[in-house]
Amino acid sequence: MRRGRQAPVQREVRVQINDQIRFPKVRLIDQDGSQRGIVTSDEARNIAYDAGLDLVVVSANADPPVCRVMNYDKFRYEQKKKTQEAKKKQTTVETKEIKFRPKTEEHDLNFKTKNIRKFLKNGNKVKLTMRFRGREIVYSQTIGIEAMNKIAESLKDDAVILQMPKMEGRQLVMFVGPKP
Repeated sequence: MRRGRQAPVQREVRVQINDQIRFPKVRLIDQDGSQRGIVTSDEARNIAYDAGLDLVVVSANADPPVCRVMNYDKFRYEQKKKTQEAKKKQTTVETKEIKFRPKTEEHDLNFKTKNIRKFLKNGNKVKLTMRFRGREIVYSQTIGIEAMNKIAESLKDDAVILQMPKMEGRQLVMFVGPKP
């Protein structure tokens, strides 16, 4: 049974809040953003409870650690929204692959070129692979390079050549990407 690739697990950043804070003294920032100064953890916790809010460690590495009085649930919600927005804006570029052989006919090459244009229009990179079997390998530097150059010439309006044709084992490989 074959399994697909699983999505990476989104881990939430754990911060210390309320009773989890064990520092003897902390630098306290009030809910309105003003500095309260250096106080004990118990005193800071009491100030947060009196305001009906949470005490959250903002910077544990500072000396003394910085804590803020805030609504922790609202803070987590806003952080989650920010990560979702960042995720929406990022784009993933797929690499599509088109395979053919040195004896591929003209009509089939035209059809594959049409598919390459479609992939490029969608913003994907395309890997062109020409596979040589048996004694066909002797034609790699003649027929193979000519075919790749012919395809590159037909795609020059739609694509940018990212990697010129290069032999990798028994395959001639070329990468093309969409024009910016």
